[in-house]
Amino acid sequence: MNQLVTGKFIAQKRKEKNLTQEQLAEKLGVSNKTISKWETGKCMPDYAIVKSLCEELEITVAELMDGEVNEEKSMRAYDEDQIVDLLRRTQELEKQKNMMLGMLLIVMGIALQALSYNVGGSAFRDFISGLILGLSIGEMLVGIYVVARSMVSR
Repeated sequence: MNQLVTGKFIAQKRKEKNLTQEQLAEKLGVSNKTISKWETGKCMPDYAIVKSLCEELEITVAELMDGEVNEEKSMRAYDEDQIVDLLRRTQELEKQKNMMLGMLLIVMGIALQALSYNVGGSAFRDFISGLILGLSIGEMLVGIYVVARSMVSR
């Protein structure tokens, strides 16, 4: 599955139906920016909306994932429900990966903060301690942002 190919296919099918991005977005209950992201290959449609998108564009889920119309005689190893379930699991794993990354950043920030308290004693060592402390706070803030973003998204 190639996001760019799938995106171009969505754009092609949308144009064949004489729909603007805004009209398609309204029918699906998403923003026109979301449609634009799909069509440019920046992201894929969420598994919860794939079937609705396919119904609007009058294509199958397999055709959407392939980025092309399949021949009538072509054989498929998976049915549409299995493809949507696979897409759902893939998106959930991506979300979990981002959550783990955020947690790792937070833990590393805490470790750096503990390290900064052990460095000190001279002017240079106090400078290094302050630098490490600043880095640890920044790292924890990035970790919190990544965790929060993965919890809110999708």
